[in-house]
Amino acid sequence: MKKSEKVAYIMDELQRLYPKPPVPLNHSDPYTLLIAVLLSAQCTDERVNKVTPELFDLACTPEQMVQLTVEHIKAIIRPCGLSPAKSKNIYRLSEILIETHNGVVPSDFEALEALPGVGHKTASVVMSQAFGIPSFPVDTHIHRLMFRWGLSNGKNVEQTERDAKRLFPRNRWNDLHLQIIFYAREFSPARGLKWERDFLLQKCGRATEIKKWKPTSAD
Repeated sequence: MKKSEKVAYIMDELQRLYPKPPVPLNHSDPYTLLIAVLLSAQCTDERVNKVTPELFDLACTPEQMVQLTVEHIKAIIRPCGLSPAKSKNIYRLSEILIETHNGVVPSDFEALEALPGVGHKTASVVMSQAFGIPSFPVDTHIHRLMFRWGLSNGKNVEQTERDAKRLFPRNRWNDLHLQIIFYAREFSPARGLKWERDFLLQKCGRATEIKKWKPTSAD
């Protein structure tokens, strides 16, 4: 199968499975999404969604957040892990939003990535999911599947993002990155993959991945 045929097939199947993919992290505006994404580093979305209601009940704006102490924030977000660093970043980025952006999350990559604790992936998620600006955040699921499908070499997430943006049409990026994540979680996990369920791997997988996962007794 040619790469262009793989891309078309993958997009069609993901659209069939997940026609309106929801944003996994609960939020009410760009600021609460930014905080939720920051908390999701090395933490599951499910756990973040259990922690943020308590935090956002107390502080759902930068102005309210800086009324809390770093220690208070840290105590609330502890279940998400890395709480010492995350709490300091949440407090400081809230201060910067007030000082520099009138308390508003900027819809600009450079400004977002200048905030404490906000890397390119976090900025991409906010740009895509809060502002609807075409972006292709690459997480571990997307990185894994782009390699399994033979659409990227797996060298690093930066290369995977470049390949995804080159192969997939820009108007599909925002939905597609979520659709790939949902498919990865449901059908193509890092471990314990069941060959009979992962139909995209069967159809589009690179030869080494098919050899790795296909049972020897399979047709």
